[in-house]
Amino acid sequence: MLLSDKIKNTIRNIQDYPKPGITFKDITPVLADAGLVREMMQQLIKDYKGQKIDAIASTEARGFIFGSVLAYELGCPFVPVRKTGKLPYQTLSRTYNLEYGTATIEMHTDAIKPGWRVLVHDDLLATGGTAVATAELIQEAGGIVAGFSFIINLSFLPGEKNLEDHFGVKPHYLASY
Repeated sequence: MLLSDKIKNTIRNIQDYPKPGITFKDITPVLADAGLVREMMQQLIKDYKGQKIDAIASTEARGFIFGSVLAYELGCPFVPVRKTGKLPYQTLSRTYNLEYGTATIEMHTDAIKPGWRVLVHDDLLATGGTAVATAELIQEAGGIVAGFSFIINLSFLPGEKNLEDHFGVKPHYLASY
C-alpha cells in the first residue's frame, strides 16, 4: 500500500471540530502507529537529505512532532514558532486567518541567522495561513524560505495555491485529500 494511502486510512475525521462545519483531521491515530511514523519520517528525510537546509521551522503543537525529528535527522537547528506569549525572549509576531478564525504566532528574534535557508514544516496544509505567517517571520528575520513540508494537504482548500502565489514554491506533502 502507498504511504499516502496508509496515512489517509489512519487519520481520524472529527466532525464539527473545532466548530460546526469543520471536519478536523486528527493525526493522533497516526502517532499511535510507530511503524507508520517511522515510514513517514524516512520518506521526509529522503525527500530533504542533500538539499541545502539550514534550519527547520515548525508551528506548535503538531508541527513540532515531525519538524523536530526532521531537523535532528538533517543535522540542522529546529526553530519553534509558537502561539503568542509562549516564548520567553524577544519575538517577532504575525497575526493571520485560519479557516475557522484568527491566530497570532511568534518566533524569537534571534532564532534564524540572516541568509539561512529554512524549511517550514507543519502537520497539515489547509488555507496556508499558518505557513504564510511562519514564512513571513522567517523573511523578517533575514532568512530565506527553502520550502514547505506537510504530512497532509487539504486540496479542496486554497493553501497550496496561496503558498505558490506568495512564495513561488510548490509545497511538499505526504498525503492529500
